[in-house]
This record gives sequence, C-alpha cells and structure tokens, in this order.
Amino acid sequence: MLVVTTNEIQGYRIVRHLGLVRGLTVRSRSVVGNLGAAIQIFFGGNISVYTKLAEHARQEAFDLLVEHAQSMGANAVVAMRYDANEIAAAVTEVLAYGSAVVIEPVDGQGKAPAEIGGPWSGPDGRR
Repeated sequence: MLVVTTNEIQGYRIVRHLGLVRGLTVRSRSVVGNLGAAIQIFFGGNISVYTKLAEHARQEAFDLLVEHAQSMGANAVVAMRYDANEIAAAVTEVLAYGSAVVIEPVDGQGKAPAEIGGPWSGPDGRR
C-alpha cells in the first residue's frame, strides 16, 4: 500500500478512484500521564508524555486509514492529510484522510505496490 501526500505518484498512473478513506481515533491521557506532563511542563522543554500520545494517535489513525483503503480494494492512497481537534477537555480526535485509488506502474517505471517495502511504505520502501 502506497500512501502519499501528493495528488499523483511518480512512475504510476491512477486507473481508478475509489473515494474518500479515513481513519479516526479519539485519545485522552490518564490522570497519571497528566501528572507526569505537569511535572515536565514545570521544567520546560519537550513534553514527552504528550508527544508519545500524539504519535500513537496519528499512527492509529494512519493504520485505520490503510485498513479502510484496503477494504475498498485500493492499493494506494493519495492526498493523505491529518487533522486534529480537541473535542472535550483533554480529549483529542485525530483524523487521517485521503483518496483511495488503484494504481499501476507506467511503462515499467515503478514496482507493483505489493513489491515495495513494508505494508504501508512509500515508493522508496520507507514507511
């Protein structure tokens, strides 16, 4: 599965647009996590408790986006974006969204998506 933020993928042609796909997660930090963050805030710098929470939420939203795209028969997602909103005190939703597509290599320029790196990697094989 290729997931890119661009509208096109170099070396590939989009042969079918399948529609909007999304992955949504809602997260909050535990009382203990909030206490740890409060201590980090007091001393300044990176608040690692919230950084981990944000990264985990984005990864979960991304994984759900990929699952949604695969369930529609897509082998790529183009124009992928993230959005985040606070929906209640200390409760945040993270949304990953994009357009599910079916792609094929153009004149042998690209590899078939199944031949590239891991399950959710870019054209260079990196995630």
